[in-house]
Amino acid sequence: MRATLTIALSGLLATPAYAATLDVSVEIPKLNVAEYHRPYVAIWVEGADQKVAANLAVWYQSKDTAEGHGTKWLPDLRQWWRKSGRTLSVPIDGVTGPTRPAGKHALSFTDRQQLKGLAPGQYTLVVEAVREVGGRELLKIPFAWPAKAAETGSAQGSSELGAVSLTVSP
Repeated sequence: MRATLTIALSGLLATPAYAATLDVSVEIPKLNVAEYHRPYVAIWVEGADQKVAANLAVWYQSKDTAEGHGTKWLPDLRQWWRKSGRTLSVPIDGVTGPTRPAGKHALSFTDRQQLKGLAPGQYTLVVEAVREVGGRELLKIPFAWPAKAAETGSAQGSSELGAVSLTVSP
């Protein structure tokens, strides 16, 4: 005698599993300077209260160098450091990573990973860059979360950052 097991998957396949996304493009310009160092960059989301709602990415020199360990220079990302960085223990899995070369860098974040605790409301994407023997720059792009329809925003840097764009998808 054989027993047959039947499992009903009522409705599980009928509804697709989509995630709201925040797609960010950050351009680091190629600078024609005598002493070039890759910039330290912090990317985060601020709430309407200007407090950090989510740290998305922090790029820094993660190896020991003649000048010291890279974390020594993280306080130079002044806005990020004051609002969030000094309370964190780096490295942070999925957030911190090595500095990036000149060029465009695409990042994608979802409500199932980095943005899972983000309540509905008005937010600002903040990108801060600082470079040794260079300058400092901070760009902000406002957005609503979650998006009811695709939403885009952009900002243009003038020294340490190039074009920064944001696409929020439901």
